Amino acid sequence: MVLRFLFIASTQNMGRGVFTREDIDAGLLIEVAPVIVMGAEDRKLLDQTFLHDYIFEWGEQSDQCCMALGYVPVYNHSYESNCEYEMDFDNQQILIRSVKPVKAGEELFINYNGEWNNSTPLWFDAK
Repeated sequence: MVLRFLFIASTQNMGRGVFTREDIDAGLLIEVAPVIVMGAEDRKLLDQTFLHDYIFEWGEQSDQCCMALGYVPVYNHSYESNCEYEMDFDNQQILIRSVKPVKAGEELFINYNGEWNNSTPLWFDAK
């Protein structure tokens, strides 16, 4: 499930991203995406490819990984994101929910740290 007013478009600095054609209130469920779950051995192989940047750690012990379908792989990162993601291990889904109001035309961001307001530097910002 992806809300009908979301779309993918080019961004200035990050390739592509997810945007909205309509205003979004905080707390709105905007996407439910199925995932393909893979084991630790698959993760080792994926880490050697371009797909490394698009997979999520998965499972209660983070001992698996998954590839999300839908728009989820296209959401860009922000330490001050306007959306958050939730992993539903039982149903093998990732849910995207807004945490702040978003205006029509704005890009939707998630925080790759897993918590929408976590400012811990990520691998691509670590020095």
